[in-house]
Amino acid sequence: MTLVDSGVVRPTHALERLGGTWRLLVKELSAFGVVGAVCFFIDVALFQFLYAHADIGAVTSKLISTLVSMTAAYVGHRYWSFSHRARTGVRREYLLFALINGATLLLGLAIVAFVRYPLHQEHPLVLQAANVVSIALGTVIRYLSYRRWVFPAHPNERIPVVPV
Repeated sequence: MTLVDSGVVRPTHALERLGGTWRLLVKELSAFGVVGAVCFFIDVALFQFLYAHADIGAVTSKLISTLVSMTAAYVGHRYWSFSHRARTGVRREYLLFALINGATLLLGLAIVAFVRYPLHQEHPLVLQAANVVSIALGTVIRYLSYRRWVFPAHPNERIPVVPV
């Protein structure tokens, strides 16, 4: 970014920078959405299979389906959604990724367990609805957390605040 002598950003440079930032954000959100959709399908289908057809308990089914979809999500996000962001090491990234997903997994397990046990709901569709709600809530938390901590921006990717 180039500043003029008065300390004010030239409008053309600011607009170009904003346009580039906007394109990166659209690319990131689009890729995040595709990876999320694939992992959503994995989670929902695997949960349905395990609970309704393999006769595994609701909470255990949720645990397994989330762990499988989480692993697929890490690969997709690291190598596609957030591929343009800083690389801070697989060990660090995966640890933070796992911690964030662990927290959202606990949230998902709590939602499914609450619907199943205190509310005494056993029907697969009711439990699937609880599963979908937990996934939606977890998605928002994960996106914001991945951007902030797991796949941080390069220093030159940040938009500085310029006083007017």
